[in-house]
Amino acid sequence: MEYFHSVTLDTNKCHGCTNCITHCPTEAIRVQNGKAKIIKERCIDCGECIRVCQSHAKIAVADTFAMLDDFKYNIAMPAPSFYGQFNSMFTIGQILTAFKKIGFDHVFEVARGAEYVSAATRYILENENPKKPVISSACPAVLRLIRERFPNLLGNVLNIISPMETAAILARREASEKTGLAPEEIGVFFISPCPAKVTSVKSPLTLEKSNVSGVITAKSAFKKIISIIEDVSEEENLSVSGSEGIFWARTGGECLGTGSVETIAVDEIHNVITVLEEIDNGKMTSVDFVELSACPSGCSGGALNIENPFLASSRISQQSKKKPQIKEIKDLDVDGLRWEKEVQIMTFAPLDSDLGEAMRKMELMEEIYERLPKLDCGSCGSPSCKTLAEDIVRGFASENDCIFLMREKVRDLAKELFELNENYRDFKKEG
Repeated sequence: MEYFHSVTLDTNKCHGCTNCITHCPTEAIRVQNGKAKIIKERCIDCGECIRVCQSHAKIAVADTFAMLDDFKYNIAMPAPSFYGQFNSMFTIGQILTAFKKIGFDHVFEVARGAEYVSAATRYILENENPKKPVISSACPAVLRLIRERFPNLLGNVLNIISPMETAAILARREASEKTGLAPEEIGVFFISPCPAKVTSVKSPLTLEKSNVSGVITAKSAFKKIISIIEDVSEEENLSVSGSEGIFWARTGGECLGTGSVETIAVDEIHNVITVLEEIDNGKMTSVDFVELSACPSGCSGGALNIENPFLASSRISQQSKKKPQIKEIKDLDVDGLRWEKEVQIMTFAPLDSDLGEAMRKMELMEEIYERLPKLDCGSCGSPSCKTLAEDIVRGFASENDCIFLMREKVRDLAKELFELNENYRDFKKEG
């Protein structure tokens, strides 16, 4: 099976510092021969490694503005978090109008798609008696985390496509009716705050094919817009979303749109893991809905954004207050927003294709682990002592990679050399 990943490694910049392996939530990174290595099957593209790499060796692969040449009519779809990247002196109208000055023919807010998803969520919670707690499916990094580490919870996940995909359907339909162009002649480009959304377009989990034509990073779009936005004196009437959709950009925005009494909103991937563990252990059954975001402050803290996530989140809060509340969706089609396919559980390569040999390797892995210091320091290049034991059994590492075992071996060798030297001196005296 082929895996597309937005998160990649620039080996020329990597210094093998092991900072990334200690922060990766799925233990998808190793440092071998002085360079980091990403295990594709385990990576969820959350962008944590991008965030913590001081050498900027982790990068996100996305589309470029050159891709606009492939279509007759192009639509920009900025995530609501994009608004928080700009100083409060600039309005949402100015930001959206600026997109038309950098090459797009039209702009459609993903915040509007979020309002459709909120309406569909309310309908499902009120009419379909879903398994509680219902877990949001909006964050693609969290969805990949669940299928990898918490497959038992897939039945709790809301089977509604993301605001990005919803907005793409609405934007292309609207543009096709307006221009008379065929849907395939219309390019729909998402302005993404995170690498996981790039991956979800290139390798969707719940759709046969994404409705999005391409993904441009928020950083790339920001650089173009910030250079011309002050020249936008007349705003076009492009903003049609309300406060509810814009508030999706920060933690708690999705919960607010459900209309449920008992909801929780959790951000930052390690906090998300803690909550998923509790749900998996049978806790939180009284909770109606759980909003989970891999990034701090929600999408406002995406690894491909520019601004400090807390400042961006504050700006989003202020901007949402200036917008009306839009809850009624007259053309809501809940079934049209459901997944096209179920999320498949992620499986990893066994220790060996032969069951007996795999069991022997498992026992060997336990024996090796018992010899290790269990400090999970990461100095060996593996994120924990357990993963080092597995890497040794798989042939990717050796016990000598553990600096603590090596120190003991050096200490024992030094002791032997000292004793040998003492015996030799005694021998010479006697001789």
